[in-house]
Amino acid sequence: MIIPKNLEELAGYVENGKNVFFFTADWCGDCRFIKPTMPEIEADFPEYQFIEVDRDEYMDVASEWNIFGIPSFVVIQDGKELGRLVNKDRKTKEEIETFLRNL
Repeated sequence: MIIPKNLEELAGYVENGKNVFFFTADWCGDCRFIKPTMPEIEADFPEYQFIEVDRDEYMDVASEWNIFGIPSFVVIQDGKELGRLVNKDRKTKEEIETFLRNL
């Protein structure tokens, strides 16, 4: 999981590559629930880079991208959004993997 150090680095991942942006926050119970399974999901989808985005640290990005519930996932390839799994519900490994497979 890549954790951008600043907005410029985060923007670079938006513009280049096939990336899954994982919006999360330390205080989010549903985020803590799914986080331990993220390495397995990453291993199952090696064609993607996974970028962890702290919703509180990047509140302007979350707002601009209409991320109002976390954990949420947005997939972007070379600046073009391919899909999003964005809501306030708890996500399961199976739900996330089905979402990624169906893109």
